[in-house]
Amino acid sequence: MLGAGAYDNGRLIGLAACSADCDSMWQIGVDVLSDYRRKGIASALTNRLAIEILKRDKMPFYCCAWSNIHSARNAIRSGFVPAWVEMTVKPAEIVDKMNE
Repeated sequence: MLGAGAYDNGRLIGLAACSADCDSMWQIGVDVLSDYRRKGIASALTNRLAIEILKRDKMPFYCCAWSNIHSARNAIRSGFVPAWVEMTVKPAEIVDKMNE
């Protein structure tokens, strides 16, 4: 639906974009080239895109697995707060086989 990019001398180094997951909520995804990470680019792009989404009377949201610590930290740095947690439940026999 919408995107925001970061450039270094005309080269795209980071991009945040959103999809319309429903009529009123747009989900943000972001990526930054590895050489440019840990410089605040992802959070700047994510925050900027969230503001632009709000200007369009839509609700921005950001999802990631809790195991993706970098992404979870980016969300928090960008102004998002945890609102729900998704869990996967598997039968005990499957978990037992995975641990063998």
